[in-house]
Amino acid sequence: MTRPLPVAVVLLFAPLLVALTRGDAMATEKPNVLFIAIDDQNDWIGCLGGHPLAKTPNIDQLAERGTVFTNAHCQAPLCNPSRTSLMTSRRPSSTGIYGLAPWFRNVDELKDIVSLPQYLREYGYKTYSAGKIYHGGYGRKSKDDEFDVLGPPVKIVRPKKKFVKTPQNHALMDWGKFPPTDEETGEWQTASWAVEQLESDLPEPFFLSFGHFLPHVPCYAPPKWHDLYPDDDSVRPEILFNDRSDTPRSSWFIHWELPEPRLKFLLDENEWTNLCRSYLACVSFVDSQIGRVLTALNESGRADNTIIVLWSDHGYHLGEKEISGKNTLWDDSTRVPLIFAGPGVTSGQTCVEPAELLDIYPTLVDLCGLPPNGNLEGVSLSPQLQDASVPTGRPAITTHNQGNHGIRTKDWRYIRYVDGAEELYDMQADPKEWTNLADNSEYESVLTKMRAHLPEKDVRPAPGSRHRVLIYEDGVPNWQGEDISADDPIPQF
Repeated sequence: MTRPLPVAVVLLFAPLLVALTRGDAMATEKPNVLFIAIDDQNDWIGCLGGHPLAKTPNIDQLAERGTVFTNAHCQAPLCNPSRTSLMTSRRPSSTGIYGLAPWFRNVDELKDIVSLPQYLREYGYKTYSAGKIYHGGYGRKSKDDEFDVLGPPVKIVRPKKKFVKTPQNHALMDWGKFPPTDEETGEWQTASWAVEQLESDLPEPFFLSFGHFLPHVPCYAPPKWHDLYPDDDSVRPEILFNDRSDTPRSSWFIHWELPEPRLKFLLDENEWTNLCRSYLACVSFVDSQIGRVLTALNESGRADNTIIVLWSDHGYHLGEKEISGKNTLWDDSTRVPLIFAGPGVTSGQTCVEPAELLDIYPTLVDLCGLPPNGNLEGVSLSPQLQDASVPTGRPAITTHNQGNHGIRTKDWRYIRYVDGAEELYDMQADPKEWTNLADNSEYESVLTKMRAHLPEKDVRPAPGSRHRVLIYEDGVPNWQGEDISADDPIPQF
């Protein structure tokens, strides 16, 4: 009779067995990953239909090659928490990362989270990054150990003097025709680095990530990109004036005072058309740079074995809901482009099922044939990438500071604010979210169903949180360190 091995022997050889298993996974041919990020990109893209004039031929062609999610949403309408959520597959309501700080590696209970590039590295991937993947300079120090190879950081080329003087005159709040040529921009530099990598003898499998800063403000693009769009009101989005009349006062708390100008300023200073045209110009310019990289991938001979994923960290208002910028829980701020193409992805598909950016991590793990990471809150979108009609079975959830959540299904948008105030929109009949139905008793059953999706975990801001952070205690909202009293007027700028 064969006797079982002693427990001590099993424990002794367990690490070796794990290593051998991992080695087998690494030995198997795996697809490369081209990871493309855009900053502040809303649905003003051809394949998403957000603006009738938007010209994005390269992104549209990528969508035709793969599957585009037309109902994809960020988990936070702000750079740092959104990118942290995407790269770790953890919700802001789980990590407490709500503001532009802190870097999650500086939070004791979060510092050892295995990020997407780190997980891929464990299974043999060489990881590369340039431009903006994490917020700002986060993840770009060697001690951060996020990537093996770092390319150029974000570079903003500025004119000697701002074109537009906004109320707070923040350095980034500007837009217009600049610089004269594409080659002078930081976007060209980022794309050129990615092209150079693809033209080199890259070790495979690789994870090649690059992030464009535009159309984030300052919305500077060379004149030829502005010339694609008319200098008239047709570039403006269709809006409902006084659209905030049926939204609660607390809808203002999460963007109480910000550098981004309100619609009132854009109208008073005759800058609304200029901003919208500049934003569209930046969108088309970034599309052209993405096209350069996709061309290089095709010419490299690696396209057939490379998964491409394109995403933006959140959307952007350009007059809708009487504001510009992000920091809201409406579609203009939460809806983002999300496109997959390559091995394991059905081409020519459009998926209308709710999808979340934190699903990217488990989806890539799945597509790359790697063992699942059991510490993720997202789910793989592989079923939808094979058949876009397969239901995801859950809504998309966006959180902006503790207690403020947006729930998006195919048919409904529900918002709960930190003071308990609510909004409800019928997204089929009212896709622009003009009529808040939350106070209509006919929709109580819908409200009950939507409330059931609110996150169970809703933690306080992480230590070191600052910049666009709202805290609500004892019925008093505190915006960036200052209390908002019941009789404080809503800031106009």
